[in-house]
Amino acid sequence: MLGSVGFLTTFPNPLQDNPAYSVVKQYFVNPDDTVTQKIVVHKTSARGTHFRRAGPRQRVYFQSDEVNAAIVTCGGLCPGLNTVVRELVCGLYDMYGVTSVVGIEGGYKGFYSKNTIPLTPKSVNDIHKRGGTILGTSRGGHDTAKIVDCLQDRGINQVYIIGGDGTQKGASVIYEEVRRRGLKCSVVGVPKTIDNDIAVIDKSFGFDTAVEEAQRAINAAHVEAESAENGIGVVKLMGRNSGFIAMYATLASRDVDCCLIPESPFYLEGKGGLLEFIERRLKDNGHMVIVVAEGAGQDLIAKSMNFVDTQDASGNKLLLDVGLWLSQKIKDHFKKKPNFPITLKYIDPTYMIRAVKSNASDNVYCTLLAHSALHGAMAGYTGFTVAPVNGRHAYIPFYRITEKQNKVVITDRMWARVLCSTNQPCFLSHEDVENMKHDDDHEHHLHNTQLLEGESSPLKNSPKCNGLAAAV
Repeated sequence: MLGSVGFLTTFPNPLQDNPAYSVVKQYFVNPDDTVTQKIVVHKTSARGTHFRRAGPRQRVYFQSDEVNAAIVTCGGLCPGLNTVVRELVCGLYDMYGVTSVVGIEGGYKGFYSKNTIPLTPKSVNDIHKRGGTILGTSRGGHDTAKIVDCLQDRGINQVYIIGGDGTQKGASVIYEEVRRRGLKCSVVGVPKTIDNDIAVIDKSFGFDTAVEEAQRAINAAHVEAESAENGIGVVKLMGRNSGFIAMYATLASRDVDCCLIPESPFYLEGKGGLLEFIERRLKDNGHMVIVVAEGAGQDLIAKSMNFVDTQDASGNKLLLDVGLWLSQKIKDHFKKKPNFPITLKYIDPTYMIRAVKSNASDNVYCTLLAHSALHGAMAGYTGFTVAPVNGRHAYIPFYRITEKQNKVVITDRMWARVLCSTNQPCFLSHEDVENMKHDDDHEHHLHNTQLLEGESSPLKNSPKCNGLAAAV
């Protein structure tokens, strides 16, 4: 079961002798501490879901000289990847005396197609100052049997997998195969997605940096629009299925007149449509800025182009360029109005945003994530991802974060704040809003209220794993 690893063969945590932590009043986490998934509950609600609190334990499962750790980065780029890698390496070395840490190059396929590279505090010392990932990354390439064969052949007993929801699903499958083979190997995930669409967790690393960097593009669009007659600036931001970057960047900027996200349908033509709103705003203000998430309006584009769905190597639906499409639709609309000339500038900063180094906030966050991850692995937990839940770092079973994606709730207060900030219409009928409220209420009543510490761990009964605790 998830809980105290006292029933395992354990050893004193070397942190107790680390002078850096000698002044901390209560450094070690109580094994029974939990973090609740929901803070605000109705008085008649059940206790709800709780996760094991992250942090160093007084007893550890792995001795420092027996650890062979591996780190891999998968999926698309995101600010903070190098920071997580750096802090995992330095944390293992400096806090636990682990000296055998390797990097897997090129994502999941690197386990069986490339050599590993040794990682030391010296080799990763300044990588947090760079964007991207020094390990390289890729989409797809997941072959569970080959990956676990690699772990087994190389004697790797801690593997840290950094990636988004697809990567975490892959990590879950790896954990299941490791468990099936009875290997003494801790499989740990660090959730990464610039879109902030991983469920349960407060936010993913790189998101703050992305919102901050998006301000540059929005500011440029505003300057261009304000400087021209009937100027329109269109900015496309990342957000495949979730419009968090577009929403927060809009609120932070205050120069945006319309924000379009995947969760909130819109239409172009007719009364109350987007084109009518653009025309009205230009008459009122003389210029406007539109922010659109990359996943917005995909149904409209597909219908207009008779497009057939295709997928990338990660299984994600390939998106059509809503920014170019929307820009052209706006131009076509105003061509029919020769007495209403416009000047439109389209800005797509996607790859600039995700390739930058992380800002100060994300650097601190990445450090906490990495430390929480390695504390859990050293204590003997496996099959979990680590992230803050309601402000406290917790160990979350893989399946909890892969059940569904985190999306903007357009019947919630935050989206209402965006609408108030931009003074745009919601483009939804009263019936649409009521249906969405009903769906939200239904999901709330179906919420799982099981206490995680009561769930069973198949790993503890494995004859070969020597009681490695599973975070399930």
